[in-house]
Amino acid sequence: MPSTLSETTDLTEPVPVTTIDAHQHVWDLSVRDQEWITGPELASLRYNFTLDDLRPQAAAASVDATVLVQTICVREETPEYLALAAADPLVAGVVGWTDLTSPAVADALAALRALPGGDRLVGIRHQVQGEDEANWLLRPDVGRGLAAVASAGLAYDLVLRPEQLPSAVAVARQRPELTFVLDHLGQPPIRPRRPDTWAADLAALARLPNTVAKLSGLVTEADLHTWSPADLRPFVSVALEAFGPERLMFGSDWPVCTLAADYEQVVAVGRELVADLSEHERTAVFAGTAARVYGL
Repeated sequence: MPSTLSETTDLTEPVPVTTIDAHQHVWDLSVRDQEWITGPELASLRYNFTLDDLRPQAAAASVDATVLVQTICVREETPEYLALAAADPLVAGVVGWTDLTSPAVADALAALRALPGGDRLVGIRHQVQGEDEANWLLRPDVGRGLAAVASAGLAYDLVLRPEQLPSAVAVARQRPELTFVLDHLGQPPIRPRRPDTWAADLAALARLPNTVAKLSGLVTEADLHTWSPADLRPFVSVALEAFGPERLMFGSDWPVCTLAADYEQVVAVGRELVADLSEHERTAVFAGTAARVYGL
């Protein structure tokens, strides 16, 4: 993490009484491999990361509750996450996984709700970013699954590549009864990439009232070694203009964020990037939006 954060952020400033980290993960490689963790750049993630590891860091950053989000698309992971949530007050909600293309998706959601910790299930997510189809979200079988998610009173988290944002706009327009939560602002081009339409696509999604977005995963979209808050600010400004604070929520993306910064630093830079907002607006970003959307 560059030294600019410590130079520009006062960690002793008052923070909201309740702060919700709306996006974090855990995994145990002895239970299940995380096949996406490959190559030398991700080597520091090939360890176990547990709630016991996160708890002291969350306390030090004045984070009171978190939303635990799925990492891989296997049916065993979500029951494990729900059991963790049932046993640990740090986890206020779980965004899990189920096979949206299954004809029995409604039954699968009901079964998850019946498990220990099932009352903590607040959303469903699929690794759309790993699908080759740009329009995977628009498949009829996926649409039936999304309808079941809506009927269950759950939100749907979108994790996708920037070029898949137009399909997210289309599906959110088709499913006005379902709240869509865009993870990581749709992976904005913080590191220079090919010309893209991220800002326009984000604005198109934000025009739909059943959408919100997470200020999460931004430090790892920037240069992992040289990034500064100034690199992130233009993209946060675009998101604030598009969604407004009442439809944005902060998420750390721990432990993936540790590729670029530790937990306290990510929380601190998040607070710095919304420091110019009113107290009410900052509270929305750091607690209110997540609490409302996920029913925490």
